[in-house]
Amino acid sequence: MQGAILVLSGPSGAGKSTIINHASPNIGEYYFSISTTTRQPREGEEHGVDYYFVTHEEFEEGIKAGDFLEYATVHGNYYGTSLKPVNEALAQGKLVIFDIDVQGHRLVRAKMGDYVTSAFITPPTLKELEKRLYARATDDTSIIERRIENAKEEINAIGEFDFVIINDVIEEASSQFTTIANAARLKQNREELEKMVLHWRN
Repeated sequence: MQGAILVLSGPSGAGKSTIINHASPNIGEYYFSISTTTRQPREGEEHGVDYYFVTHEEFEEGIKAGDFLEYATVHGNYYGTSLKPVNEALAQGKLVIFDIDVQGHRLVRAKMGDYVTSAFITPPTLKELEKRLYARATDDTSIIERRIENAKEEINAIGEFDFVIINDVIEEASSQFTTIANAARLKQNREELEKMVLHWRN
């Protein structure tokens, strides 16, 4: 199997993690891209599982070396997507899955467009999203309201994605995700197509 990138975006509470976990036995070997950060680990967080934890100096050296696909500063700490584990996973023929926001999708598409397939995951309605966020009871009201406002903006970018998954029934959404993930592996990048043409002619 060849490596490929699958970018998932959508509102917080859309069920992206649930869909990935539900579909994981059916999509082959994959690498879930995790961020690199300079903030301190929280209790229970593990290096290489939740984040790659590095110093400010290490992160800034990585920026100078062009090691990041994208990065930003949040509350005085750096957060970014390191290219090294992504490239290693692609070389091993793995499907690389990103769970990033709409802006992140644009950056990844701009830098690695040939490899990228993308899907926007959303509940069927804004009201359903609100219901799920309040039922989850993991955030206070102000954070939930901010997530809802963000969702209203994110939905405007839905046309930038290759596919849309409406997460109403988890089994159906997971089946659609499996189809998209396996199709992403079949997508040929420009370099592979050029090799194919040369092989075909010879």
